Amino acid sequence: MTPLSGTVEAHGIGGQADLPISLELAVSGAVAALVVSFTVLVVAWQRPRYDGGAHPGRPAPAWLDRVTGSAAFPVVLRLVGMVVALFTVFTAVLGQNTLTNPFFGIFYVWWWVGLVFASALLGPVWRAISPVRTINAGIAKLAGSDPDEGLVRYPEWLGLWPAALGLFAFVWLELASTHPTELGSVRLWCAVYVGAMLIGGAVFGNRFFENADPFEVYSSLVAKLSPWARVDGRLLLRSPLANLSTIPPTPGLVGVVAVLFGSTAFDSFAESSFWVKTYQNASVSKFLLDNVALVAFCLTAGLLFSIGSALTPSRADVPRRQLARHYAHSIVPIVLGYIVAHYLTLFIDVGTQTLARASDPLGKGWDILGTAAVEPSYWFSYHPEVLATIKVLAVVVGHVVAAVAAHDRALSLLPKRDQVTGQLPLLFVMVGFTAGGLFLLFSS
Repeated sequence: MTPLSGTVEAHGIGGQADLPISLELAVSGAVAALVVSFTVLVVAWQRPRYDGGAHPGRPAPAWLDRVTGSAAFPVVLRLVGMVVALFTVFTAVLGQNTLTNPFFGIFYVWWWVGLVFASALLGPVWRAISPVRTINAGIAKLAGSDPDEGLVRYPEWLGLWPAALGLFAFVWLELASTHPTELGSVRLWCAVYVGAMLIGGAVFGNRFFENADPFEVYSSLVAKLSPWARVDGRLLLRSPLANLSTIPPTPGLVGVVAVLFGSTAFDSFAESSFWVKTYQNASVSKFLLDNVALVAFCLTAGLLFSIGSALTPSRADVPRRQLARHYAHSIVPIVLGYIVAHYLTLFIDVGTQTLARASDPLGKGWDILGTAAVEPSYWFSYHPEVLATIKVLAVVVGHVVAAVAAHDRALSLLPKRDQVTGQLPLLFVMVGFTAGGLFLLFSS
């Protein structure tokens, strides 16, 4: 990711040199943890426990259920979302074309990274505060139409593919374009996003946002790892594994997780000394190399997972070509683990800088939020061993949770005779992802 400050590298604190163990030992330990977890699951977990969210969970505190279930709560969230969106537009239109403009931090850090952390803790945040949903609802009300319906029905076959395309458009701007921190480029991206969302919402209704809004899809997938769920109108505390199992096997789901996983892996790879030497010595432009590599990483992630899924046996009623989407929910914990490992310092340090700069959005010496004097502590800069350990744990835990989710789903899909050996292709893919992910993380 492009650094947003001259003093804070995006996420390069705590690499291989800072870890109190070697790369080889870290990879060996992580792979061993994954294999041992699989062995334990085969022995102790022989029936599906979370198929379709079978575990209902337990009721949340009554006061919290009342507050979040009240008619006023979603209205307040919509207002908060619109206020932040209007402030962001203000900084984008009137702010300076410099990295001190808080617009860049809001766009790349608060929106892209903070949304993931908030969704993992609180649930589908973007669905609740989305300004494009709010604007679409306002337009529908003025027109006397139903914002849920739109003009035509959203095609089922299209699924999440528009969201996958939108997510790729974002990571392309961030990682492979020539002007990721040029105010005009980012403003144009946002204008195209808002325009596409409003047109799609008017034509297809709110179903369009559920499938095509890249931020809503991303937020909603990560939200399945939160401990919250609203079922039949009641707020529940529920195992994230139970929530995760409710992700439907929608067309395009594999594309979404492939873009998220592959782009994060490329972000690490792009910071490695190998890649720096490659484009410095190449006869073609870095722009071309970055674009080819970004596409290759996303395609490789999707193809490896699809092949591993297709090699597993399945029931007669589940076509082999659809197996990948049935297992794709298990990649979400891996994505979250990599986001924590790769962007934690970015979110804390540059996110704090953005809060300070938001108090003076036009660079005129203002302090409208009272946060202009806030400064990052750079705590992880002074404790790199702690950060490096968190990185490894995030990756390993993400893969172990993924293995549990995939195993539980496999018990529902695999014939009885293949419920052990049938899972081996996916296990090999998970081992490859674990080893490759740690190698890239250490190389950055």
